[in-house]
Amino acid sequence: MSSPQQSKLRIIFAFIAVYIVWGTTYLAIKFAVETIPPFLMMGIRSLTAGIVLYTWGRLRGDANPVRAELPSLFVIGFLFFLAGHGLLAWSQQTVPSGVAALLVASEPIIIALFEPLFTREGRVGKRIMLGMLIGLSGIVVLLMPQGLEFKNANLLGSLGVLAGATSWAGGAIYTRVAQLPRSPFISGGLQLIFGGVLLIPVSFILGEWATFSFAQVSVQSWFGLGYLIVFGSIITFSAYTWLLSITSATRISTHTFINPVVAVLVGWAFGGEALTWSMLVATALIVISVYLVLFRKGVKKEK
Repeated sequence: MSSPQQSKLRIIFAFIAVYIVWGTTYLAIKFAVETIPPFLMMGIRSLTAGIVLYTWGRLRGDANPVRAELPSLFVIGFLFFLAGHGLLAWSQQTVPSGVAALLVASEPIIIALFEPLFTREGRVGKRIMLGMLIGLSGIVVLLMPQGLEFKNANLLGSLGVLAGATSWAGGAIYTRVAQLPRSPFISGGLQLIFGGVLLIPVSFILGEWATFSFAQVSVQSWFGLGYLIVFGSIITFSAYTWLLSITSATRISTHTFINPVVAVLVGWAFGGEALTWSMLVATALIVISVYLVLFRKGVKKEK
């Protein structure tokens, strides 16, 4: 197999991981936070996965970061994990999951609007914005039968979800221009480690440790946490980190449209949930959206 073919396959598999695997983590998070506090859970997830990725990179012979790269790694760890994951986990205590999913779906639009200001991706065209709006409408169609329950959504919590999505979007854009290690294992590993190092003290400050005991963690929560560490972070975040080094954050951010569809399908396949016509219509809209964003006419292929 030629090198260009191998590169294409690698890109395809990385997108599959970001699209599909991250969609299955909704259920894993639900299991994990049943008996583990959210900030602590996210901290353990990030720190453990980061240590594994970093160690694997060093065993492969990948170089350690130089001193000039450390501030960027720390900033990205803060934006992705403390502010991004942390705020989302905190907010979902008062915001229904349907509302949270819709608010998180604003992330690709935020990235599409601001990425051209910091990178050479160029002006956002009508095709991309149309794709983003179609994707957002697909999320609305997907979630409407479940009830968006805006009346039950805490205003501060809703703002927290938006702040978390904006922080993740900022991290994705910053990753495109920051000075980072070439190895996705070293880079992704240290971003996760810095995120975990920030999340765990915040968990302590918020009082999550006051009544928590590892003895109370259920088998189902351990399973959910293990799945998040291995599949959600070690495999998928390293794929995400690598994709950010070769293509635009706008394209990659379309995962926020696909992930809820995957979550619904997982619920149908394993949770006994119904598969409705509205879900199929939503899926069609989201597929059209992703096509419009990913396959742009007149865009040069990435090297």
